[in-house]
Amino acid sequence: MTDDELKELVASIAISQKKTDKQLRETDAELKELAASMAISQKNTKAELKELVAGMAASQKNTDQQIKELGKQIGGLGRKFGSFTEGLALPSMEHILRKQFNMEIISPSVRAEKGGQNYEIDVLAYANSSVNELYVVEVKSHLREEGIIQLQKIITNFRQLFPEHKDKKVFGILAAIDMSSALKERVLSLGFYTAKVREDIFSLDVPENFQARAY
Repeated sequence: MTDDELKELVASIAISQKKTDKQLRETDAELKELAASMAISQKNTKAELKELVAGMAASQKNTDQQIKELGKQIGGLGRKFGSFTEGLALPSMEHILRKQFNMEIISPSVRAEKGGQNYEIDVLAYANSSVNELYVVEVKSHLREEGIIQLQKIITNFRQLFPEHKDKKVFGILAAIDMSSALKERVLSLGFYTAKVREDIFSLDVPENFQARAY
């Protein structure tokens, strides 16, 4: 190789090296720009995630509050409907107690406390004359097993709660707007009367051969 050819090769290598350095600098700049862009994007993503989490937390809080308010409304509605049912039952139940069972004293919403236990009787009726009987009436909008157990508990503990009536025969009546056939059979098997509502009036609903149980 001649001196001229060698010089030309060196010059070519120098030019190529210069181009490579430039490309490296450009690539480095692009990488820095990309890294900066990614950092900004990551920062924005974190901010968006933080905002999303905060929004979800606020939404959950609102949902919890709405559920709480709905629970209060449902509870209030249940109490109102219960009061309505008892109010609806009382006039017709009073008629039944006086005309069919010869009761003299009829008291709605009787409450008692014994041994730390609270009892509430929807209607309590009794007579002190030749008819020495007492009737405990429970009124339900929709009868469930708990309602039957409640009446059983009151009847079982009645003489302890009201010793002044210890010599009376105690009978139970379950009155309901809605009562399934299965629950009705269970109530009757315990010797309790059943009553249902027809056109805003409660009437006894028992078989012809039904024999009430005196407790």
